[in-house]
Amino acid sequence: MEESIKYLKEQFELGELDIRTCSPVVLAYIGDAVYELVIRTVLVCRGGRQANTLHKRASSYVKASAQAAMIEALQEDLTEDEMQVYKRGRNAKTVSMAKHATMHDYRHATGFEALMGYLYLTDQMKRMIDLVKLGLEKTGGTP
Repeated sequence: MEESIKYLKEQFELGELDIRTCSPVVLAYIGDAVYELVIRTVLVCRGGRQANTLHKRASSYVKASAQAAMIEALQEDLTEDEMQVYKRGRNAKTVSMAKHATMHDYRHATGFEALMGYLYLTDQMKRMIDLVKLGLEKTGGTP
């Protein structure tokens, strides 16, 4: 699994990305998708449900308030580098905001998504999955 992004980069002949110059909003963009894919994978593999039911369950884990709660629960478990990425994402200037989120939740969720994007793009899927699992355990959420 750790080599999935490496293989993707090879097959599409993608150059190396300087993660330090990557916008935190761009990291959040990819992180949002990767995090949702992890949650959807867990839900699908835990049992066959209708797609509509799966969507509703997934939405409860990927909404801004749930992500904000997760990152707040995880802060003591983050490395210094991970905390810096999270803070960059949290403090990033964004053009819009989620419809049903408070500014606090939206900013913290953006930081969480930036961290997920950073871990994915730096080939740290195992770490990302471990943090998601720990965050779910700490917040009492189990898909």
